[in-house]
Amino acid sequence: MARLVFGMNVSLDGYVDHEKFAPDPVLFRHWIEQVRGATGSIYGRRLYEIMRYWEQDDPDWTPDLQAFAAAWRAERKWVVSRSLTSVGPNATLVSGDMEGVIRGLKTDLEGDIHVGGPVLAQSLTDLGLIDEYRLYLHPVVLGQGAPFFAVPRPPLRLVAHDRIGGEAIRLTYVPA
Repeated sequence: MARLVFGMNVSLDGYVDHEKFAPDPVLFRHWIEQVRGATGSIYGRRLYEIMRYWEQDDPDWTPDLQAFAAAWRAERKWVVSRSLTSVGPNATLVSGDMEGVIRGLKTDLEGDIHVGGPVLAQSLTDLGLIDEYRLYLHPVVLGQGAPFFAVPRPPLRLVAHDRIGGEAIRLTYVPA
């Protein structure tokens, strides 16, 4: 049975924003390995459209950027959207029964399926489908933006914490 894991970089005050801060090289390599090792990822429309950036090739990219792009392209993806009519390579559009499709993925697959985006994660939390939350806490205060938890968080239990790279602390929680 697969597990749904929601993990993102987050500021000290609880916001996610890929444009305001970025992982250091060690954490970025960690993210490469996370994508390589995942069974797949489930995205909401907005984050999927941002991540499609990695479908291109840029000769100026560093080896790590090229490695992330290759891992992302190879990864299986499910995109939850009512407005999209098609998705890119290795992606399946989920426009109807999101709960049924995702429950089926959890039953039929093995390993970790990553959840991309706080709004989608909240919908899946409300359905009781998220098995693990990973907050990659950075020493940045944003004061605004998209919160990691879109509404008050569910009761959680800390199961692990570790430092990754020079600045980030990963806090791993499961539903209590």
